Amino acid sequence: MALIKSVRGFTPKIGENCYLADNATIIGDVVIGKDCSIWFNAVLRGDVNAIRIGNRVNIQDGSVVHTLYQKSVVEIGNDVSVGHNVTIHGATIKDGALIGMGSTVLDHAVVGEGAIVAAGALVLSNTVIEPGSLWAGVPAKFVKKIPEAQSKELNQKIANGYLMYASWFKEEEK
Repeated sequence: MALIKSVRGFTPKIGENCYLADNATIIGDVVIGKDCSIWFNAVLRGDVNAIRIGNRVNIQDGSVVHTLYQKSVVEIGNDVSVGHNVTIHGATIKDGALIGMGSTVLDHAVVGEGAIVAAGALVLSNTVIEPGSLWAGVPAKFVKKIPEAQSKELNQKIANGYLMYASWFKEEEK
């Protein structure tokens, strides 16, 4: 069973129909919407400030979500996919965005709706990524605009895949 831990008077709130991997860790001021999946070794550490996660979000294996004390919060919209081994620190991720494997998104950065952060990218503090754009590199830079239909198809395919994968694990637990 996932480690769900209260701290400083805050207890995580988990929405309906979520899958939490056995060794996922969710601490403190964390609110997770409906139909989300938090995968193996993911850590959502709301000990120093708030983490808010929308509906149908998948946070994949080994990812870490954290904030700065009294300075930044994490807000993740609906239908967001956070790839394996991602670090999100005090950033805002808008609806339908895709955060690629091994990338880092730092404090006060904003990833726009339907945007894609490429695998291994480093999004520096205060960076604003426009909706529907692809950013890559260290530090991350604008690569190109992505046609809305293409962005939506890719992001929805991954998000829907993770809803299916989570259902496999939930069936095994019955």
